[in-house]
Amino acid sequence: MIKKIKIPKQAGWLVPGLQVKRWFALILLGTIFMTIGILILFDIKPIYYTMQFISKIANKISTEWLAFGIVMIGAAIFFKGWQKTNLSILDIEDDDRSNDVLLENLYRRRKLNRGPKIVAVGGGTGLSMLLSGVKNITNNLTAVVTVGDDGGSSGRLRESMGILPPGDIRHCITALADDEDLVNKLFKYRFKTGEGLEGHSFGNLFITALCAITGDMVSAVKASSNVLSIRGRVLPATLDDMKLVAEMEDGRIIHGESTIPEAHGKIKRLYTEPTNCKALDDVIQAIRSAELIILGPGSLYTSVIPNLLVKQISEEIIKSKAKKIYVCNIMTQPGETDNYTVSDHLKALIQHAGSNKVVDAVLVNDYLPENLADKYQKAGSYPVKLDAAEVKKLGIKIVAKKLIENSKEGLVRHSSNRVARAVYYWFRKTQKKSGFFK
Repeated sequence: MIKKIKIPKQAGWLVPGLQVKRWFALILLGTIFMTIGILILFDIKPIYYTMQFISKIANKISTEWLAFGIVMIGAAIFFKGWQKTNLSILDIEDDDRSNDVLLENLYRRRKLNRGPKIVAVGGGTGLSMLLSGVKNITNNLTAVVTVGDDGGSSGRLRESMGILPPGDIRHCITALADDEDLVNKLFKYRFKTGEGLEGHSFGNLFITALCAITGDMVSAVKASSNVLSIRGRVLPATLDDMKLVAEMEDGRIIHGESTIPEAHGKIKRLYTEPTNCKALDDVIQAIRSAELIILGPGSLYTSVIPNLLVKQISEEIIKSKAKKIYVCNIMTQPGETDNYTVSDHLKALIQHAGSNKVVDAVLVNDYLPENLADKYQKAGSYPVKLDAAEVKKLGIKIVAKKLIENSKEGLVRHSSNRVARAVYYWFRKTQKKSGFFK
């Protein structure tokens, strides 16, 4: 992961990875050739007179020290001129803070641009949490977002405007923005009054307006991503009007994502209407070129699995040679995963994808606060148990790490940085074992 770096004020431009030293050399070489050419053009005989001058000075000062002094003076003048020119072109104030910010941003961008190609699949707050951490690993990041949401502001806009639900997409765009705090406050702002506006978030309305202007959701997401200068990209899993349907073990058929958890029964299987939703071409291309695919965390049946119900997506993930890891939820979700163990989560993924090759490893949390908050038990939510023997029977590796934020109140929330680090270190380790790094 990219860490905050401390760069010396002037030497910072020479830090490895910025890819500017080669251009220093090219500019310097060009300057020398132009100077010599002009001098020759006017018959000033630059080499002759220069050598004569050096010969006279060398009688008083050693040639080595003279050459060193001339080179250092020339380099200092050239470097300062080059730096001033760049700051002027970029319209940045010439002060230490602006220089440091420019260097750090340039260094980060260069490093992140060379990061691994990662595809994160999911939805809801789980996916946006993951993206907040993974964006510090790479800029080559694609978030594939479910479009089955039919509740709240997203559901109302979907019903009245005939667009794909913008809620989960909004969360992901916010998470990938550079100034995440400010964008988060703006996009999460909900109108408390106003006929037709009450209950809607600004972010949902923003994306809806762009959808009307650009003509479709993909163009709207790309436009909003450009406006906010996000790292990576966000793609809906499909452009079809996908709606979720759950068949319960007691025979009931439940329609709609928002009503599935409210049914309070065990889900036998999940499917979509229409049944054969077409995957976005960009999503397929991203999966095919991915080096690492991350599933979850998030609501198992209403955020993660819906993406796998788009047949082309699950087939491409299964065929992919990328490393594949599932980030398991820490707590069970009432109405969806009551009494589920880690292997139960994995079995549900495998069942709906049609193959156990959909995932290579599962990332689980191995630490819980001693004073676990009472609200979880009151809501019927309990820690997901790791049944290691059953997981191993599935041929899936277990990666156990502390994944939660520290909390005095006993709250259990994923730490985006801890999850991202754990996933990335596992990825690097498996790449080394397979001989990728030599």
